[in-house]
Amino acid sequence: MSDEDLKAELERLRNENAALKTGASTGIRMKVSEKGAVSIYGMGRFPVTLYKEQWLKLLDMSADIRAFIAANEGQLKTKDKK
Repeated sequence: MSDEDLKAELERLRNENAALKTGASTGIRMKVSEKGAVSIYGMGRFPVTLYKEQWLKLLDMSADIRAFIAANEGQLKTKDKK
């Protein structure tokens, strides 16, 4: 490889690394699973995977979930960030 090729490859890798770091800063990412479901990574050790209609049903319940969390605040724990 020539010096020019090495510099171009180094620049490409730097850009790729920067893009990966940007995605990692949120810590949460999504992807379509092999079976066609939506998987959310970065919330725990394992991904949370539900099918489209399950996610939509859950999202429709967001106000109810927030109200439940507020009503049970004293019993609920938070996970410490590492």
